[in-house]
Amino acid sequence: MPAPDPPLRELCRIEEIPDGASRGFAPAPGGFVGLFAIRRGEDVVVYVNACPHLGVPLDWMPDRFLSADGSHIVCSTHGATFAIADGLCLSGPCRGRSLEAVPARLDGGRILVAADAGL
Repeated sequence: MPAPDPPLRELCRIEEIPDGASRGFAPAPGGFVGLFAIRRGEDVVVYVNACPHLGVPLDWMPDRFLSADGSHIVCSTHGATFAIADGLCLSGPCRGRSLEAVPARLDGGRILVAADAGL
């Protein structure tokens, strides 16, 4: 008998994130660390909102995770830059380390992640 699917939680609908923008999300119930999503067209990547250097949240203001030109994720604490596609740190004190990716899927326009993502 196949294992049941793990419980999922909906972050938001894809159209709630403007194309080329990011959005932060509160921690799952019982969690301490939030998530954030970046939309590129019909694709979305989701990461845990914690810098691999110090564990601090990356956003400098709510939903502000990206460089001015939208090409990189930037840590608000020390300016480290990360590739959007894979979360790899390209510059800064955590160079070579990566953000924690969260598997996400789109279902009817809804962005879904595991209910325990970020715990």
